[in-house]
Amino acid sequence: MVFHEAIEAELFANRLMGVAGEMGEMLRRMSLSTNVKERLDFSCAVLDREGCLLVNAPHIPVHLGALGECARTVARTMTLRKGDVVVTNHPGYGGSHLPDVTFLSPVFSGSPERLCGYVANRAHHAELGGVLPGSMPPTARNLEEEGVVLEPMRIMEAGSPRWDRLEAALRESRYPSRAVEENLADARAAVASLRRGESLIHDLLAEHGEAVYAERAATVRSSAARRMRVALAKLPDGHHEACELLDDGTRLQVCVSKTGEEARIDFSGTGDVHPRNLNATPAIVTSAVLYVLRLVLDEDLPLNEGLLEPIELVVPTGILSPPFDLDDPSRCPAVVGGNVETSQRVVDVLLKAFGLAACSQGTMNNVVFGNDGFGYYETIAGGAGATHRRAGADAVHSHMTNTRITDPEILEQRYPVRLESFRVRRGSGGSGRHRGGDGVVRELYFTEPVELSVLTQHRAQQPYGLEGGEPGASGRQWVERPDGSIRQLSSIDTTPVEAGGRLVIETPGGGGWGCRSSDEAEDE
Repeated sequence: MVFHEAIEAELFANRLMGVAGEMGEMLRRMSLSTNVKERLDFSCAVLDREGCLLVNAPHIPVHLGALGECARTVARTMTLRKGDVVVTNHPGYGGSHLPDVTFLSPVFSGSPERLCGYVANRAHHAELGGVLPGSMPPTARNLEEEGVVLEPMRIMEAGSPRWDRLEAALRESRYPSRAVEENLADARAAVASLRRGESLIHDLLAEHGEAVYAERAATVRSSAARRMRVALAKLPDGHHEACELLDDGTRLQVCVSKTGEEARIDFSGTGDVHPRNLNATPAIVTSAVLYVLRLVLDEDLPLNEGLLEPIELVVPTGILSPPFDLDDPSRCPAVVGGNVETSQRVVDVLLKAFGLAACSQGTMNNVVFGNDGFGYYETIAGGAGATHRRAGADAVHSHMTNTRITDPEILEQRYPVRLESFRVRRGSGGSGRHRGGDGVVRELYFTEPVELSVLTQHRAQQPYGLEGGEPGASGRQWVERPDGSIRQLSSIDTTPVEAGGRLVIETPGGGGWGCRSSDEAEDE
């Protein structure tokens, strides 16, 4: 590629990233829910005509890598026309878990109309039905119990709205949503976001023409593939195996085999289909692999599926690729924890195999509470793992999550809870030449009865250190009842909490990197 072409390709990629960023801002401004407007638990992306991820805004990694698989599956399932918007959350169609609702729209140009690509967004709905408020029930054993299941459906058909279809699904499912109006408000914001993205892409098409747009879109992918091959070529050939155990003992196994400019990432040996809700999907695994490949590359470029071209990915049937009965959600495995927790642990095992970093907290520390009138959801920061370059950061969201936490004023104004304490958990990071980051301590006081759920990891297993570094402290959590009694909570647990009850959660620290010198040890 000659110099000026490289510059044009880079400018074009940044223009597309600007499109995704504008889509995200439109979604944030127009949404009603705390989860989207305040916590920013959403992602937006632009895809090419084949449904492959081209660019994204810097949103949520676990969402972004899965959007291409979702777009391609939907396009194989139904014929999309100009003005259509499709909604789905079904894991069998490239979804992650039910609260993450995806909206997808094709972008056409010319006369006769020709498909140029897709725009998509995915946002977490804090309440979408299920057997418990908050739609992340630790007790669920099948998909139906987790909430409203949306098979791909048109809610805009050739430009005409069909909100009745979505509203019927939200109200009439076996375990309907407890916040239908909020769901519909966020859905309208999602459609507005897609329309904004479509308009901006039409501006690009008018400026460059369809042929140049298609050529440069292809260059974005091919450039990522080329740079990935260069990065792989710098790594030593060989086989690198790693294993991690989920807190319940389920095995995650990977073998990275690298030869020249290509690599094979094989998850054979990983556990069977999970009996509870820690099942992930191939789309989630792809998201985790893309994220780690971006770290291997260590360059500033758009996250896109061109990174996967030199990679052979093997994901056998099991916890990372469970079978789905597309006709009967009650016969599908539960997945809500697979998206938020197993995804993090897949990153753990991949980073160990590549030797890139000590383990970060390896969990999103999901806290869900609610009653018949509302559902609230948040993820909580922890310690980041150290690397050969530097210490791990304290009190940050890491890897597959990139959300904010709700501001205390908004939390206390909108929900029956007081934030009693939120502080760094000093000393929880693993020691080493470079120390792991510290986790946090968060205490919530409830002013009315709620049903509380937690979905977490690294409560039984400590986040590993590398190259002689010490592991980070594992997390823990408990409920203090008004009578003074304490109920310890396991990694994945649920309990009713009375008014006057309190949740205390201590999140894990990150692992350390490298052995400390004798002088450093004596100084401590």
